[in-house]
Amino acid sequence: MTAIRAYAAAKLNLYLHVLGRREDGYHLLDSLVAFASAHDLVEVESTPYFSLQLHGPHSLPLLMEDTESNLVTKAVFRLAEALGRKPHVTVKLTKNLPLASGIGGGSADAAATLRALCALWDVPLNHPAVTELAAKLGADVPVCVGSRTSYFAGTGTDLSPAPDLPEDCWVVLVNPGVSMPTPAVFEARDGAFSEPARLTTSFTDVRELAALLKEGRRNDLTPPAARLSPVITQVLAALDSTAGCLLSRMSGSGATCFGLYVDFDHAVAAAELIGGIRPGWWVQPAALLNDLSGLEVLEGVTLLDWP
Repeated sequence: MTAIRAYAAAKLNLYLHVLGRREDGYHLLDSLVAFASAHDLVEVESTPYFSLQLHGPHSLPLLMEDTESNLVTKAVFRLAEALGRKPHVTVKLTKNLPLASGIGGGSADAAATLRALCALWDVPLNHPAVTELAAKLGADVPVCVGSRTSYFAGTGTDLSPAPDLPEDCWVVLVNPGVSMPTPAVFEARDGAFSEPARLTTSFTDVRELAALLKEGRRNDLTPPAARLSPVITQVLAALDSTAGCLLSRMSGSGATCFGLYVDFDHAVAAAELIGGIRPGWWVQPAALLNDLSGLEVLEGVTLLDWP
């Protein structure tokens, strides 16, 4: 048997500005999105029926839910329907990333499923059915399908290339064990809307990247998220207090925050320090990479036999 493995990389909003709100209630955004080496895993193979296997340290909440409500299941069934074929695949999802944490976990899983299915079913990733479905599954799904450093605008479907990040970009991701429902964070937001802040230059090194991100760029959702969950302020302070941290910021609607570090050694040391002080927090050092859309073909593998 042949299985396809796709990486559902953590999505980080290096900045996130809220530009306005449409009449239908959806907000208009401007964001520079990067992807980290911390990831969930999605593995797919053809089988006589559909099944979803859930594994990993953050799979328990999903095991308590109806399988049909999982975004991975929706991706399989809706793509199969759009292509006029049966959803006869087994999907193994290894859930390493915390849920509802602002790093696109569920969206990244759905996007990785779409990439894997396209490879398995020999469908171009830019097929109209795939593009349309990605937008319907969630605002973060289109950018996660590409899993490349990108700008997104509008409600998340207006994507454009961004300058490559410099090599050796190391971050520490920290989630304090808090799930933040995105609608509640947007609802708690007040004040004026922001302007777009796209960067017009490339980045020579991580220090320049951090400096540019600090120049009038921020995450507009941090204040409302911190009001709903004050521990976010503690996470940002913990990151700021570590040696070599050039920038700390919340991603998406929270509660995961990240620190951008001068190098690998400082990132690892910071992760060990924060994890030691706060053993209940999820702490993960990771690299920011410009393209995490790759797939692996696993020959002679049967997912049903895997532990």
